[in-house]
Amino acid sequence: MSPDPAAPVVLDDIDARPGSTASLLRTLIGLYLRPLGGWISAADLVALAADLGIPAAPARTGIARLKQKGLLLPERRDAVGYRLSPAAVPMLERGDRRIFRMQEMTDDDPWCLVSFSIPESARSVRHQLRRRLQWIGAGVVSPALWICPGHLRAEAEQILDELGARRWATLFDASAPAPAGTLAEAAAAWWDLDALRGEHEAFQASLTALPDAPFPAYVHLIDRWRVLPYTDPGLPPAMLPADWPGGRSFEAFARLSAAWAAPALAHVRAVTA
Repeated sequence: MSPDPAAPVVLDDIDARPGSTASLLRTLIGLYLRPLGGWISAADLVALAADLGIPAAPARTGIARLKQKGLLLPERRDAVGYRLSPAAVPMLERGDRRIFRMQEMTDDDPWCLVSFSIPESARSVRHQLRRRLQWIGAGVVSPALWICPGHLRAEAEQILDELGARRWATLFDASAPAPAGTLAEAAAAWWDLDALRGEHEAFQASLTALPDAPFPAYVHLIDRWRVLPYTDPGLPPAMLPADWPGGRSFEAFARLSAAWAAPALAHVRAVTA
């Protein structure tokens, strides 16, 4: 079975740079179209983008690109507007679980191993599979054997299904790995912990430059945070350095999110009323 070009995989834009017009618009839509009933007028969407610092012309261009990617569907009601694609809802719900409830493993939690052997004729599928496994926080034990927390097994299976690669893969439930060296040494080999540390430190530093008003502050906060709960798998303590910054990042995110979520939603409802 070949990968379906209309499958939800096209909706997961893992290349949108946080803070860019594309990323901010995706974050705005992901946060608010569902509470608004799944539809928003074009004028209101452009107005909310302006509140995020996006001028009207780039906002309209960005919205047009989201239509091309299948995230938004044009639909006229009492005005020209956009409807959230039904195919986007599972992706956004999956994102909610990651972004707002970051899960950290204990030393006793299970693992999932993903072993695959994809023929050269499907090398583009192999490339996409490795890219998307990395995106959900899986580590590389060897080029064809990846490891992720057990609670991500369903996401790994979904990726395989969406890419049409399930027939080439076998998943194993596993207990604690037994590498030749220490678990901390294995984690440093399987994941790029230095890069992850840098992402956490950059996120924490960015909090000092958030806007003052609750709505733009909240959207920018979510936009800057949303990548970390994916790329950081929440490794158990035995695999991490004692000064790992992940906990500090989530505590800062949770505190600011709790303060700004309600007034930000009130602003959106006022603009779209």
